[in-house]
Amino acid sequence: MSSKAEEMKELAAKKAAAAKRTAAPQRVNALGLEKNDYKGNVSTLCKGCGHDSISQRIMNVAWDLGLDQTQVIKMSGIGCSSKTPAYWLGWSHGFNSVHGRMPSVATGAIVANHNLVTIGVSGDGDTASIGIGQFKHAVRRNIPMVYIIENNGVYGLTKGQFSATADEGQQLKYQGVNDLPPLDICREALAANATFVARSFAGDPKQVEELLKAALSHRGIAVLDIISPCVTFNNHDTSTKSYGFGKEHELPLHELSFVPFTYEEIEIEDYKDEAEVELHDGSRLFLKKLDPDHDPTDKVAAYRAIERSHTEGKMVTGLLYVTQSEPDMVEMLHITPTPLAQLPAEKLRPSREALAEILASL
Repeated sequence: MSSKAEEMKELAAKKAAAAKRTAAPQRVNALGLEKNDYKGNVSTLCKGCGHDSISQRIMNVAWDLGLDQTQVIKMSGIGCSSKTPAYWLGWSHGFNSVHGRMPSVATGAIVANHNLVTIGVSGDGDTASIGIGQFKHAVRRNIPMVYIIENNGVYGLTKGQFSATADEGQQLKYQGVNDLPPLDICREALAANATFVARSFAGDPKQVEELLKAALSHRGIAVLDIISPCVTFNNHDTSTKSYGFGKEHELPLHELSFVPFTYEEIEIEDYKDEAEVELHDGSRLFLKKLDPDHDPTDKVAAYRAIERSHTEGKMVTGLLYVTQSEPDMVEMLHITPTPLAQLPAEKLRPSREALAEILASL
């Protein structure tokens, strides 16, 4: 066991013991940890940034699910969004990679140790511009990770230039007019055969948290495109990435309720147009359809929902598509149950005798 894991367990034990001695104990999760134990460093982003809201959602979900931080690896690229893993799960492993290259580094980390929970955070520039090729190949390989795109339509870290998801015709004070049509990250994920595709809005905390819980229970890649307003460069109401537009034009496909398989079953009343999705680890996602035509297991329906939202000038949110029929990368590569990082050297490379036999045969 790592020293960090031992430190975490020791701290949890002390907190649990202290809680018993206190008349008004702090609320703790299944690991005996308080919610504050899931924080990281203090954010240096602009006040009101949507990215900070998403960071808080990740902390809430990790605490609620009793996630062991020492068994989590946080991946990111370059940009405002890619700074955020420093602000949550302070006991986790982390790697801030080169611009647009996070999927490659994440792939290597997962191949080395597939027992880790992998959470990748990227931005619309990091994923949809310089990293679009890496993103598409990570999706088609069905890498087992939660892939969050904090999408604000601009390069906030370099003073607000248009990104690949910026609206066509959008006008910014210092950047002029954007003449190019935007890339839709969810549509790109569907085209690359993603097994879990969802869109949400940083201003809708309940929906973000339920989708995050479901994503963490999914086997394979779970793509979450979260519209996250940039309060400094792109928060005017005519932008589809602003708080004003999101509040006025959000069109949820359904109401979501997530039930972890480790908890006792929760009985709910039957109601019309309810869908239930059982995720890979046995958890269940209950969907009360607000759009009676949407089936989250129908890829064509997902495409139609995206196209309809663009046509109507709305922002469709919720679980667009999910499938459980595809193997993930670990299964396809037939990686050993014991992570490669934990195998001894003699198991990872051929012996001298084996190499000599191969050379002699050539």
